[in-house]
Amino acid sequence: MPKHSIHAATTAAVALVCLTAFGPAGGSAPPAPARPAGEPAPVAPARFVPGPCPKPPEPIEALSNARCGFLEVPENRARPGGRTIELAVARIPATSAKPAADPVVFMAGGPGADTIDDIPFLVASGLNKDRELIVMAQRGNLYNRPNLACPEIDRFNARAVGLGYDAPQAKALFLKAVKDCRDRLTADGTDLGAYNTTENAADFADLRKALKIPRWNVYGYSYGSNLALTYLRLHPEGIRAFAIDSVTPPRVVTPPWTWGSTAEGIDNILAACAAQPACKSRYPELRQLLTEQVRELEAHPLTLDVTPSEGGKPVRTVLDGGALLNLIVASTPRPKDIPAALDELGRGNPERFAQARAGGSVQKVGEFAHGLTNSIVCGEWAPGYSASDVLKAGRKTFPGWPDTVLAQVPQLPFQYEACRIWNVPDRASGQRVPTVGSVPALVISGTFDVKTGASWAKGVARDLSRSTSVQIPGIGHWVVPQSPCAQRVLASFFAHPTDPDTSCVDGLEPPPFTIVPR
Repeated sequence: MPKHSIHAATTAAVALVCLTAFGPAGGSAPPAPARPAGEPAPVAPARFVPGPCPKPPEPIEALSNARCGFLEVPENRARPGGRTIELAVARIPATSAKPAADPVVFMAGGPGADTIDDIPFLVASGLNKDRELIVMAQRGNLYNRPNLACPEIDRFNARAVGLGYDAPQAKALFLKAVKDCRDRLTADGTDLGAYNTTENAADFADLRKALKIPRWNVYGYSYGSNLALTYLRLHPEGIRAFAIDSVTPPRVVTPPWTWGSTAEGIDNILAACAAQPACKSRYPELRQLLTEQVRELEAHPLTLDVTPSEGGKPVRTVLDGGALLNLIVASTPRPKDIPAALDELGRGNPERFAQARAGGSVQKVGEFAHGLTNSIVCGEWAPGYSASDVLKAGRKTFPGWPDTVLAQVPQLPFQYEACRIWNVPDRASGQRVPTVGSVPALVISGTFDVKTGASWAKGVARDLSRSTSVQIPGIGHWVVPQSPCAQRVLASFFAHPTDPDTSCVDGLEPPPFTIVPR
């Protein structure tokens, strides 16, 4: 979970053509030659403008000594003379007294997640230990102009905990929120079709040039890996080393694809429990139990008054089969607690799942760029497939589960209906291509990743001829902040891109699962 004013663009483009044709006033220089018919007007170069750092509600210590500002870029590079947008940039200094000359640039997940909020995790993971860390909020994100937040969807999400996950009322309210957000953004002149991965990648290419950085290192996770692969394919110059985490391959990511990733992560969690004697003995039939609970809750949802873990008043919470699955995909509860939570649920105690579901009632309204999510999902991931393809993939992956659960994309319910409302151009053919390259690369996956299955990284690694691939057992989505070993591997890779030390991975095993008394 997951924008244009033609008149203004045309007027500016015509003005630029006229100035070029008539030349400068005073005749001090010969007139510029006219462009051949049909040749587009040049796109204004991007520029970096120093300015204050973002000020999140909870202060981020690393920003106190950072250098910040905005990157100004065209909203739509295919429309010369159109409006420009501003992307927030933070340059976090290295902690080393003698840092390396080549910084690390970070590409966040989502699409639509608050990039600035990731800085504490990056710093804690050592990303700025030996190098400057550069963080730029992707177009449409928080702290940018424009910000493609959809508070309408945030408010729906807060209300949705009291509705069935796939209930008709939930669908109607969600689609209204999507339409209201779209109407508001387009009324402001936002070109929704310009918020895509190709433009995103061009923004990062422009950032490197604007900051006059000869070479840098790339690190992206989740959707950021998708963006990073696109960036490497379209703008390979200046990349010294390339690392991706929790890989979302542009070539294969589609709504039906999500079911395979979800099944792989769940299978790995259940298999790891079966491989630990204490877990296997205490929870011997987890797979069957999961199917039973999904079916039971979808047929007979639980309606409870639950206090969120953050505190506050109890909220009405509906726990059905779709909600149960999506809580597991969201790693709430944590993978190591899933066997215990399922066992308790089967014995009539839904507390762990219900409290996690109730937590959705507490939303940070206006912080997540759902507009960017919809533009990318609807323009790049959804085309060429349909809701029936999602259901077909779900049935193949989880035979015997209710169709009402399998008809919804994990984490993206009612997505095809939403895409009909969002109505952005089909960009799939230009995005679903492999990235082939010889830049030294590191591909990191976690075996408990229920969003982007670890096995999908293999095809990506094969296309990168100088790649090193590691799987970290027992870790879910976004591996590096959760794994000291992955942090050491990443640091070694940036120090020695063609010969990183991966020895800490040898012998790693998933941590023990939570065992509750019978």
